[in-house]
Amino acid sequence: MKHELYFRVRYNEVDRMGYVHHGNYAAYFEMGRTELMRQLGVVYKEMEDSGIVLPLSEFKVKYHRPALYDEQLKLVTRLQPIKGVRIIFDYFLYNNNDELLAEGTTPMVFVDSTTRKPTRPPKELVERLNRDINL
Repeated sequence: MKHELYFRVRYNEVDRMGYVHHGNYAAYFEMGRTELMRQLGVVYKEMEDSGIVLPLSEFKVKYHRPALYDEQLKLVTRLQPIKGVRIIFDYFLYNNNDELLAEGTTPMVFVDSTTRKPTRPPKELVERLNRDINL
């Protein structure tokens, strides 16, 4: 299962060289995973309202070349099959020449918002997401 998101680099996202500042990749990846989950019928707010939150356990990014000011970008977000209490997203960021600019991974943990301890995700959620991943 994958989702493609297209957007343009804004002026406030770049440094003096006109390169996207490294801190913005976290926001880009968050946009990708939010929209992928929405595409699969899972809205973060609804999940959080039900008592489950998804904090990151890691943030990995490998930069291949800079994203530039005013450049049109394509972010491809993929979801790995859910195992246990973890959900893992992979990201691939391309420019309009289809050159890979960066790739990343964000493992996240299902956490009970009351106890703040890892918890198994709802069975229906796992079945739905894993089914859609395997289509």
